[in-house]
Amino acid sequence: MSVRTRFAPSPTGYLHVGGARTALFCWLYARHHKGQFILRVEDTDRARSTDAAVNAIMDGMNWLQLDWDEGPYFQTERMSIYKEHVDKLVDEDKAYHCYCSREELEQMRTEQRATGENPRYDGRCRDRRTPRPGVAPVVRFKNPLHGDVVLGDQILGEVRVVNSQLDDLIIARSDGTPTYNFTVVVDDILMRITHVIRGNDHVNNTPRQLNLIDALGGERPLFAHVPMIHGADGRKLSKRHGAVSVMQFRDEGYLSDALVNYLARLGWSHGDQEIFSRTELVELFDITDVNKAASVFDADKLGWLNQHYIKQASAPSLTAELRQQLIRLGGEWSAGPDLGSVIEVQRDRSKTLVEMAQKSLFAFHDFDAFDEKAASKHLTAASGVLLAALRVDLCALDAWTASALDAVVRSSAEASGVKLGALAQPLRVALTGGAASPPIDETLLLVGQARSLACIDRALVRIGSST
Repeated sequence: MSVRTRFAPSPTGYLHVGGARTALFCWLYARHHKGQFILRVEDTDRARSTDAAVNAIMDGMNWLQLDWDEGPYFQTERMSIYKEHVDKLVDEDKAYHCYCSREELEQMRTEQRATGENPRYDGRCRDRRTPRPGVAPVVRFKNPLHGDVVLGDQILGEVRVVNSQLDDLIIARSDGTPTYNFTVVVDDILMRITHVIRGNDHVNNTPRQLNLIDALGGERPLFAHVPMIHGADGRKLSKRHGAVSVMQFRDEGYLSDALVNYLARLGWSHGDQEIFSRTELVELFDITDVNKAASVFDADKLGWLNQHYIKQASAPSLTAELRQQLIRLGGEWSAGPDLGSVIEVQRDRSKTLVEMAQKSLFAFHDFDAFDEKAASKHLTAASGVLLAALRVDLCALDAWTASALDAVVRSSAEASGVKLGALAQPLRVALTGGAASPPIDETLLLVGQARSLACIDRALVRIGSST
């Protein structure tokens, strides 16, 4: 049997973290078993589904490099297929037309609550043979009245539900449009899905769907319901916890490899290993190793992983995204140093590419103003003498290289009779406007000779005006 998994998002918003992890687990399981991964867009809710959301989902999948073998299939293009299967169940007396009005249903539920019953449809139209004039009926599935539904879940274990607890599910609305629980079953049967991996918020739907599969003569897939992702406060992950959109992570400077690694480890493990290449994930992943308990999203751990991947990535693979981050921050990247050089200097100091861009702006344009605390402490009359002497030495340099710059700063400090820091820190403030930057030789290298000399002149003017 060839393994066939599917990811079936509803295009009512962006691809969020929970959906991305589900897609990843489906993709990994299919790739591990050399099977097929199908993308299906469940867009029957036309009031909420949008083309923008479809594009956002595709963008997220592509950025995560979760390629699909079939699809995307759109449910709105399959309406005739669903109608055919609804009619089939009606013709076989496995479904029926229900003419109950909204008021009747509400009265029924009120009476059930009054007697301590769980509100549910009582099947009053189940054996009705005559239509009600002027009423467009819904179609309900004749759920079995006896026996149990047994789900052997690959994560949760056995889930057993008594059929008498399930009411007759609506499978087609009064306007003829099919409902979610029906379309998903028809599609899974026709697309020959062997393994349904989805969030455990769908567990309650599964017994009804299993009965529908049986009624349609389909083969039951294996199910694996993945626990939810929670925030640090223990609540289900939501917008209040910060970045939950996949593409928001990209915009915040995370690498797709880092996010894939992190999402794979949210609920799944392989010993104590934390860092996995995609090849390793495909080789090692098994859905039965996923934990039953909810996972907690840890932003600090994601940051640690992202820094690891930034350190390991080749400079060319980071260049395009760093350029975009610099542009977003207003950096004139085309007039600055080679971006590969920036990456090599900053990769060990940056958890995200946004942080890298922020820390590198000094190399691309002049700062607006000195940080007053840093300038007051380091741009003094004494440091002005040191900077003026260093400027002469820098002008005499033949090669503007890191080794030459390191040597000239050290020799200038020694000639002035001060420790390296006494010169390096005022120079750092002169070059960047603040007290933090890469090592001073690398900072000089990134700023370049002409701008470094101009920055020193600017600092000397500041010192002269304040003394």
